Amino acid sequence: MRFTTLLKNPADWMQGHGPHSEIVMTSRIRLARNLRGWSFPGWSSEKQRVELMNEVRPVVADLPEMKDGFDEEYSNLTKTKKQVLVERHLVSREHAARSTGCAVVIDRKQTLAIMVNEEDHFRMQGIRAGLDLRTAYEWVNRVDTELESVLPYAYDPRLGYLTACPTNVGTGMRASVMLHLPALVLTEQIKQVMNAVTKIGLAVRGLYGEGTEALGNLFQVSNQHTLGETETELISRIEGVAEHIVAAENNAREKLLHESQIMLQDQVGRAYATLRFAHILNSKEALNHLSLLRLGADLDLVTECDRSLLDMLLLEIQPAHLQLAATRDLSPEERDARRAEITRHRLQSVPEPRNVSLDKADDSATTSDSDDE
Repeated sequence: MRFTTLLKNPADWMQGHGPHSEIVMTSRIRLARNLRGWSFPGWSSEKQRVELMNEVRPVVADLPEMKDGFDEEYSNLTKTKKQVLVERHLVSREHAARSTGCAVVIDRKQTLAIMVNEEDHFRMQGIRAGLDLRTAYEWVNRVDTELESVLPYAYDPRLGYLTACPTNVGTGMRASVMLHLPALVLTEQIKQVMNAVTKIGLAVRGLYGEGTEALGNLFQVSNQHTLGETETELISRIEGVAEHIVAAENNAREKLLHESQIMLQDQVGRAYATLRFAHILNSKEALNHLSLLRLGADLDLVTECDRSLLDMLLLEIQPAHLQLAATRDLSPEERDARRAEITRHRLQSVPEPRNVSLDKADDSATTSDSDDE
């Protein structure tokens, strides 16, 4: 599969609808694996990384799940193309910053991705729409089992899988969910909820993982340690926490509808107006407004607005996607103008938000008029 083909075809999880998908955008399972007899990538020479890549890359590409997928080493990818993969959550920011001796293999549906020579020799991940960690794990576990049958994994009977970072030793698994939590932010409950999450040993990160900002009211919640718990136990714990956060977000949405309706309509209306008519939009502003418009669509304040349209737009307006579509380097000002142009075009068929209070008043007036007659 060529890079242009990957770019034209949205991933299954970008269009899919899973459990709680109005709040849980994605579920992801990531496994860290290393090979016996080889230094970890961070301690190996460039020559050693190239040798390992050349040895294992064909094995990964030949997996049945990766048939006709995207398979490329980083020395053949531009900085912009690697950043596009980051924006699609297919590779990590750290991996994209590297070049010689690194590669990535992605299946045609963009639901499975295997990074070669990231922090570990393999970082493999599966992504599903909604709260569906178990299916994501089944996919990655199948690929992991196939690789382990033909490659010598670094494994200790007492500690489990050996990894470059001690926090990944054991199962080597990170389970994470991407949550859209605008109502908890608007009702100023988000800090309380996230503090509770961190107190039970889970990590809360931004849109692109560790060290990144929670743009667009998007938060990642994942386990911090992998030693001492089985994969099933880790998944069950993340699922349980995600269910509680979903309930909290739904309660916050109900509270906004019943106690802060005018404020809610104002926020959604301002977001709609800016996205529909602005001629300059920076990334942060666009993501935050799209988040509020998505909330309006979920609460039926914005009718005839497909959520998948907004989710795809979240990708299209990212800096690297804009650069690649333009086929040239864009200045920050040019990106902001192009982002606004694309947003106006994509949302031109979306009607303006309806005014719930006025709708109810109209219904009441109609009833009163009828009674008078």
